[in-house]
Amino acid sequence: MRYVELRRHTDNEGDLLTPQGAADAEVIGRDGLHPPYAAFVSTGAARATQMLEILRHAAGQDETPITPATGLRSSVEDRWRQAAKAAGQGADLDAMRAIDPDLVKRESLLLASALRQVVDGLPEGGRALVVGHSPTNEAAVLGLAGRVVLCVPRISSAALTSMVALLVVRP
Repeated sequence: MRYVELRRHTDNEGDLLTPQGAADAEVIGRDGLHPPYAAFVSTGAARATQMLEILRHAAGQDETPITPATGLRSSVEDRWRQAAKAAGQGADLDAMRAIDPDLVKRESLLLASALRQVVDGLPEGGRALVVGHSPTNEAAVLGLAGRVVLCVPRISSAALTSMVALLVVRP
């Protein structure tokens, strides 16, 4: 089996974590990790990489490289924002699918392919820590596992977790 901890970055402003977002990432690093990790994977966005740097340090694995997987970042982020806005505050992936079914179907397959590459790159029994975005993390899980997981809201309190999914993938 292989394991993927898929997390959403904490609170951000633009493409950087806010001071509160960085502090929340540190809390998650202290209380919510399951090291050791065979891989640390970012979508390539600065905010995702910044959070991953904090978590990697908390895991005591500063020497392990962070791998960008840009395929885990949608090329149509504005379309996702439009679907989320039309679906209403706190909307999950099913609500967005009702607004723009083609977006969710197409993107779920593309994002799942990128997530599958992460899984396939792990050694047997290996664990990856992946930091990305919502709702595209959830879309990747849908495409890979065929199940909708709840969208994780923007994290603004250390009491909340950024975990989107813990995937256990059998060969």
